[in-house]
Amino acid sequence: MLDRSLPVVADCSSARPVHAVRPAGLGALLAALPQAQADWVRGAGFAAQALELLLLPGGDGVAGAVLGLGADHSPFAFGDLANKLPSAGAWRIEPGDFDPAGATLGFLLGAYRYDRLKRAPRAPATLAVSGQERALSEAAATWMVRDLVNTPSNLLGPSELAAAAVELALHYGATPFRIEGDALTASYPTVAAVGRGSERAPVVAGFTWRGSAAGPASPLVSLCGKGVCFDSGGYDLKPAASMLRMKKDMAGAATVLGIARILMQADLPIRLAVRLGCVENSLSGHAMRPLDVVRTRRGLTVEIGNTDAEGRLVLCDLLAEASDEHPDLLLDCATLTGAARVAVGPDLPVLFATDEDWAARLLQAGRDRDDPMWRLPLWDGYDSWLDSRVADLNNVSSKPFAGAVVAALFMRRFLAPNTPWAHLDIYAWNDADRSGRPEGGEAQAIRAVCSAIESKMIVMQGDRNSPVT
Repeated sequence: MLDRSLPVVADCSSARPVHAVRPAGLGALLAALPQAQADWVRGAGFAAQALELLLLPGGDGVAGAVLGLGADHSPFAFGDLANKLPSAGAWRIEPGDFDPAGATLGFLLGAYRYDRLKRAPRAPATLAVSGQERALSEAAATWMVRDLVNTPSNLLGPSELAAAAVELALHYGATPFRIEGDALTASYPTVAAVGRGSERAPVVAGFTWRGSAAGPASPLVSLCGKGVCFDSGGYDLKPAASMLRMKKDMAGAATVLGIARILMQADLPIRLAVRLGCVENSLSGHAMRPLDVVRTRRGLTVEIGNTDAEGRLVLCDLLAEASDEHPDLLLDCATLTGAARVAVGPDLPVLFATDEDWAARLLQAGRDRDDPMWRLPLWDGYDSWLDSRVADLNNVSSKPFAGAVVAALFMRRFLAPNTPWAHLDIYAWNDADRSGRPEGGEAQAIRAVCSAIESKMIVMQGDRNSPVT
């Protein structure tokens, strides 16, 4: 998953130009183009509307292109280029009224295709890039997440997902771990309970990493991911139609790996801890049953009100362990509830947070990076909905309301006191092709999360360097 090559070259000298322009700048562009090309653009009725593309003629064929941006200031304004430009030779995006890093990122997000099992009908166009290391890092991380989510479940089970985490760790000099068998049952009993219905054994995998300028007291960022490689629902079996995309139920784990990759590539002065619960929720004589009671790492007992609410069980032991290390941020990602999608739709990950500063930073970074999320409340009034007569709590509520909120409240029960925690309930899928967002698995919120972490680290570093008064 790490060896995918982006369609980029470093040599811009022979690349053909793409002139990206807004309607207000079209006159100036026409005045700067050779007369024959300017007449061609006028004759074609080009109006610089968003995603409007026109190839420019030259003496030996296509000499360049003009791209309309309209009022779109997002990277996705450039998301169709890789598929619409001729793939022979390289292209360079000329400077203009846009963010060049966003243009590079948008081009590369649109160049993605999952071709592991079927050859793509044509190769994407190649982009000539000078610098832009962060855009390249974010694109590569997005491709990795998309590849993981798009891979069929028969090819990506718990063991393979864990191996992907170990591979990433070794690539960046991190220290990986992989826990299975009796050791997993002892340390992560709820992960074991979810995974015992499958012939493919559960695994908890992850790694620890420290930036080159980080020390033992540097800020600790802890990431936890739900890695349910296929979710049948267990004894509370999903309808057939609801299983059709359940290969993506490991997207929380994939997203965490994407975030970690960007942070490690940037070599932030932080300590990083990553934990993935890699399981398959299957139906068998060994699977957990409705009304079973399982004991968690935290010592709390949980009554299984619904076997299809397994993601919160996968995460609760990971969150308990991670929060006991007193991280400066504990963030988890999970394709957790359909209720989140009902509330805000597929494009907006739902954010829950115990820390107001982290919540504000994450939301602002989402707006700044065109990688949005929407906050929902950890409403204390619903906490009693998790009460059980036979255990410390139930994994679901009997009420048909606020499913995403109740799931977050369940996981909050397992945190150490005063943990700065953020939970992202994501969809991680594009239902149809859009500019820069091909149908299939998607890496949601990874750019926003990394930007928020970077902004917070700058503040924390400044506070620690301030003189004591």
